[in-house]
Formats: sequence, structure tokens, C-alpha cells
Amino acid sequence: METKRENKKRTQIEEQDRGIYDIKNEFKFKSKTEKGLTEEIVTQISKEKNEPQWMLDIRLASLKKFYELENPTWGPNLDEVNIDDITTYIRPDADLVEDWDQVPEDIKNTFDLLGIPEAERENNLSGVGAQYDSEVVYHNIQQHLLDQGVIYTDFESAVREYPDIVQKYFMKCITNADHKYAALHYAVWSGGSFVYVPKGVNVDVPLQSYFRLNAPGAGQFEHTLIIIEEGAYCHFIEGCSAPKYNVVNIHAGAVELFVQEGATLRYSTIENWSRNMYNLNTKRAIVEKDGAIEWVSGSFGSKVSCLYPMSILRGANARSEFTGITFAGKGQYLDTGTKVVHAAPNTSSTVNSKSISKDGGVAIYRGLVKVTKNAKGSKSTVSCESLMLDQESRSDTIPVIDIATQDVDLGHEAKIGRIDDEVIFYLMSRGISEAEAKSMVVRGFAEPIAKELPLEYAVEMNNLINLELEGTIG
Repeated sequence: METKRENKKRTQIEEQDRGIYDIKNEFKFKSKTEKGLTEEIVTQISKEKNEPQWMLDIRLASLKKFYELENPTWGPNLDEVNIDDITTYIRPDADLVEDWDQVPEDIKNTFDLLGIPEAERENNLSGVGAQYDSEVVYHNIQQHLLDQGVIYTDFESAVREYPDIVQKYFMKCITNADHKYAALHYAVWSGGSFVYVPKGVNVDVPLQSYFRLNAPGAGQFEHTLIIIEEGAYCHFIEGCSAPKYNVVNIHAGAVELFVQEGATLRYSTIENWSRNMYNLNTKRAIVEKDGAIEWVSGSFGSKVSCLYPMSILRGANARSEFTGITFAGKGQYLDTGTKVVHAAPNTSSTVNSKSISKDGGVAIYRGLVKVTKNAKGSKSTVSCESLMLDQESRSDTIPVIDIATQDVDLGHEAKIGRIDDEVIFYLMSRGISEAEAKSMVVRGFAEPIAKELPLEYAVEMNNLINLELEGTIG
């Protein structure tokens, strides 16, 4: 049996200065549950939110499912995730407001340093939501979108104010039976975002929700539900971060996306969790005829990640694009990728995945392309590139390709390698230091991903790359 001393040693987090991302506020709250997961705790969360009975019924059924399901037998080891040590609900000492000046000073200062209010003030965003621990503390949307019938609010408010829409779509894309941590999510979900874009409306300036976990030994379980009606367009940005602690934190959110006929949704994410975080998030989109889902994903931080955004191309000519990058450093096991199901004729998908690993970090691409027998004329292109910065790091590509029709055009390419010494020598011969030469190669490798991100997130991604590289290569 492992002793407490051994367990403490095992959960010590590698020291690394992450600047503003590691700022810790005093742990204050209005209310919270006890550690662990019981029927009493789940009922307490539902009562705290004054929820309808149908939602409590879903929570209790999901609780039962959580204890029935086992941890996955593939991928990273999740034995360190002990729900008895996790606080699943923390209501921060703040109310939901529409004015940044009304947000408590310590919480507002954190979001100020992360640049969220500034981006809104400069009109780079048409709506902003900010979650702190288990609840959204700020939410706002520009009036011209309200005038067009766009709904953008926190998910808790949506359950109360738009119950018919929520019940129609909630848990229809991701179910509590999908895996153990989807069941956990539906038992204790809190916070998150709700977006509804009416037919033909173009939300060309992005909406953004930012999720900040401040509490140690806690979980964050936000639920995001987005419905894009026929012919509409929306770009939604999701940002995530947390300071480091020497205890396990867990993130098990869920993202359900519904893209109707001829509509397009672009979903951009930069996840920058600390290295005590187990990131066990689930994201899925259902795309109808002539619709499109565009995923742009950057995974940094966290001790362990299991994240595979999934596109179900349910209508003819539907398409999916996935562009993602993962950076795994010392002590990190990032198991990420994407899944695409071609379930209708003439659907198409493109996957462009890149990973970087250093100091013994593990970066895994795990992907699925499934083509059903009625998906004739479908096309899929998958490209995976991995860059290892030393001899200790590891990178693997684990693709699954399941094709049930001969009328399909599918290509898969994978490249795994290390930094070319000749390239570094050439750059050094031009007066560039070895460390900067390696940094240039890494930034160039990541550039195709950065180009797909909004400017402020491209800058953040480059800053995160520099942070990961600082003092570790050369």
C-alpha cells in the first residue's frame, strides 16, 4: 500500500514560472460541497441552482452511471484521480453581473491580467463570459446581436430561461454513458455557456468564454451548448487556465455543438491548465447537410489530457476541419486527437495535427476516421506531424480508420522526427544562438496553427511556446 509520504511525493509539481497563469487568489467562496461524490452532494448542487426536477433526475442517473463505469484501459493512467479527494462544486464569493466593475476586485484583477476585459473593450469580441471556479461571474453580449435574436448566456440561466431549447438538445450529442468522466460531468456540471444563433445570422466577431479554476483540489465541470441554425455563422472562442498546486485538480467539461443545414461554426480553444490538472474533457459536434465545423485547438499544460473533439457529419456535403497543436513537457502525458464520423454522402474532413515534446514529455495523437456504408463519395485527409526536442521525449500516432464503402478518398500521413542539427548549425552560423535557433524552428513548426487563431490567442500561443522552451533547450 502506498504511504501518504509516497503519495505526496508523487503529486509534487515540477517547478516552472508560468507568470500570470499561476497567480493564486485567496480561496474564498459563498458555498461549496464536501469532498467526494454522493447522492447528497449531487442533490445539494441541484438545490443550490434551484433546478427543475428533470435536471436533478439526469444528475442522479449520471451519478449511478459514474460508479458503474471503469476507467479506460487504454491511454494514460488515471488511477491518481480519486473522486473522494475532489471538491466538485464551489460557488465563488461573487454574483453574476454584466459590468466588469461590479466583479470582486481580486477576481477582476485576475481576468484583467489574462486580458479578457481588454479584448472586449477593443471590440475584438461581440460577447464575453467569464467563469471562476464553479460559476460564471460575468456575462455580456452586444446589443446588435440581441436585436437579431442571438442568445448568449451562462448555461445555468439557460436551463431556467430557455428550458424547451435546452431539453431538446441537452445530452443529445454527448451522453452520460459515453465514458466514466462524461457521467461525472452530467452528475455535477456547473457553469458553462449557451449559444443560440438564429437562421441566417452572421456572428462574425467572436464570442468568448473563459474558464478559470482557482481552488486547489477541485474540479471544473462547465457545460457548453451551442446551436447554429440554418445558414448562420458563429466563431466561438474558449480559453482555460489554472494556477499550479501540489494536489490533483480535474477538468471534465462537455461541449455539445449542433450545426444545422448550411451553417458554419468555428470553435477555437487554447487550454493552458497547470501541471496538477487531469484534463478529461469531451467535445462533440453534429453537422447537418452542407454544414461545417471548424476546430482550432491548442493544448498546453495539464499533467494528463484525454481530449478528442468529435465531428459527426450527419448530412450530405457536411464537412469538418481540425487544426490542433499539443506541447508536452516534463511530467506531462497529453493524449489528444480528433474523431470524425462520415455518416452521409459526399462529406469531407481534414485533420492537421502537430505535437511537440521535450524533457521526457509524452505527446500522443489518437484519431478515428469512420466512414459508414451510406457515406459514398466522402473524402478525408489526415496529416500528423510530431517534433521531439530530445532523446527522452516520446511521440506516437495511433490512427483508427474504419471504412464501410469502397467509394471513398482517404489519405493519412504521419511524420515524427527531431530538430535537424544541420538546420541549427546553419542558423548558428548566421550569428543566432543555439537556444534561439531551436526556438525559431519550434515557432515555425507551430506557425500553421497560430495562423488559424485570433490574433490575441496566436500571441498567447507563442508566449506559451516561449515559456515552455525557456531555460530548457540549448
